[in-house]
Amino acid sequence: MARLGAAVNIITTDGTAGPYGITASAVCSVSDTPPTILVCVNRTSNANATMKANGAFCVNILSHRHQEIAGRFANRAVSISERFAGDGQWTKLATGSPVMVDAAVALDCRIVDVTEIGTHTVFFGEVQDLLISDQSDALIYFERDYHAVGLAIDDGA
Repeated sequence: MARLGAAVNIITTDGTAGPYGITASAVCSVSDTPPTILVCVNRTSNANATMKANGAFCVNILSHRHQEIAGRFANRAVSISERFAGDGQWTKLATGSPVMVDAAVALDCRIVDVTEIGTHTVFFGEVQDLLISDQSDALIYFERDYHAVGLAIDDGA
């Protein structure tokens, strides 16, 4: 699976079960009417139960400049408060899930369905609100490393 390049996202949630956030690449568009996406989260992750209890999540799609924050949210040794306390600025939209102010795109979703498949839970979220930045680049994960997509390449000419 290391050869399956994928966008890097920070999945956040907040509500009665409290805030939580993880880095994830298992995110996919499902439908445009209504706008729906899916997020896969390991059943053993604390994010799984928290998302179920909160009934909402936000997919914060990262730009290349977000490598450090992606690493911080992926590190299980970093507490939830430390994950959110770093250099990013956060706001909230319709669902109350944390939204990265400078994410390339943030999709604020209400959970409309949940399916258990093997080791993971597939969360289907209907987009309730969104935030789009003026950044036109993206961060992908491929061959166990981060890469920029959409940036102009200086070929020395």
